Amino acid sequence: MNLFQRTCLATAALLGVTTASAQTVLTVSSWLPPTHSLSMVQKEWCDLLEKNTAGKVKCNILPRGVSAAPGTYDAVKNGLADVSYTVHGYTPGRFVYTQMAELPFLGNSAESISVALQKAAQKYPPMIAEHQGVKVITLFTHGPGIPFNTKKSITKVEDFGGLKFRVGGGMVNEMAKALGMNATLKPAPDSYELLSGGVMDGTLFPAESTISFRIDKLIKHATIFPGGLYNTSFVFMMNQAKYDQLGADEKKAVDAISGEVAARMFGRGWDKVDRVALGMMQANQVTVVRPDAKFIADVKARTAPLEQKWIKDAEAKGLKDAAKVLAEFRAEIAKQEK
Repeated sequence: MNLFQRTCLATAALLGVTTASAQTVLTVSSWLPPTHSLSMVQKEWCDLLEKNTAGKVKCNILPRGVSAAPGTYDAVKNGLADVSYTVHGYTPGRFVYTQMAELPFLGNSAESISVALQKAAQKYPPMIAEHQGVKVITLFTHGPGIPFNTKKSITKVEDFGGLKFRVGGGMVNEMAKALGMNATLKPAPDSYELLSGGVMDGTLFPAESTISFRIDKLIKHATIFPGGLYNTSFVFMMNQAKYDQLGADEKKAVDAISGEVAARMFGRGWDKVDRVALGMMQANQVTVVRPDAKFIADVKARTAPLEQKWIKDAEAKGLKDAAKVLAEFRAEIAKQEK
C-alpha cells in the first residue's frame, strides 16, 4: 500500500469517527409491552426527535425495561436509562403536587387533563422542581378511572365494601380507602395474575388498560363515573446529565417536542385506546353501571376531604395558594374539553 492509499484510509477512518461522535443515542426504557399506548407514544416521540434533528439524535429502545415500574424514576435519575416514564404514585410520599391530577371527577379525556396538568406545571415551577434529579419532558395522565370487577355490579357506595381491589398508588389509594374498598397497592402489570387467580376481585383502571393488561375477558362489571372516579399522573423524563451533555441545537429539538406537545401525544394515544376498549366491553357484554345522582353525591361527600388534604399538604410543601392552583387546573380542563 502506497503513501496515498494509506493517507486515504486514515482520512476515511477519521471521518468515520467524526460522524459517529456527531450522533447522540438515547437509551430508552419501557416497563410496559411494546404494544402498550405509552410504549408506542414514547417511540413516536423518539421518531419525531430523530426526524427533527435529521438523524443526529436517535433512540435505542431497549427490548425490556431496565427496572420494574416502581424503580423506573431512580433508574433514569441514576443513568441506567436516558429516557422513560413512570407513575408518580408508584413511589409513595415522593410527589405531592401532582396528586392534584388524581382527584375524582376531573375530566373525560386523557388529552384534556394531561394538557391542563402540563400547563399548571409550567405556570407553577415547584411542580417541576419536585422531580429532583431528572429532566422533566412532560407530565401527563391516563383517561378517566373506572372501577372494574369480576363479582357484582356496583350501584351505590356500600357496594365497594367487601371487594378486594388492586390500586396503583398515590391519591387513588386514599380514595379507595375513603370509599370503603379493600385496596392493595400493586403495579398495573400484575393485574391479570391477581384477577385470574382470584387474589383480587377488581382493579381501578382506565378503559384502555383492560386491553393492555389482557383482563378484558376477565372483568364482568364496570361503573363509569362522569369525569372519572379517579386519575393517575405520570412523568415522562430524561436523565439530567444526558440532557446537559446535549448540544444547543439538540436541546432545542428536545424542548420543542416537550411540554404541551408531548402531553398531547400521550393523552391522544391513551384516548384512542380508551375508545377501542369501551367498544370491546360492549362486545364482551360487560355490565356497565352509570351512577345516579345520589351515588355521585355520596362519592363526592366521601372524597371531598382528600381535596382539602391535598391543598394543606401542597401548601405545607411550598406551593402557594394551592386551592387557586387546583381551581385553575379544573378550569383549564373544562376549557380543553369544549
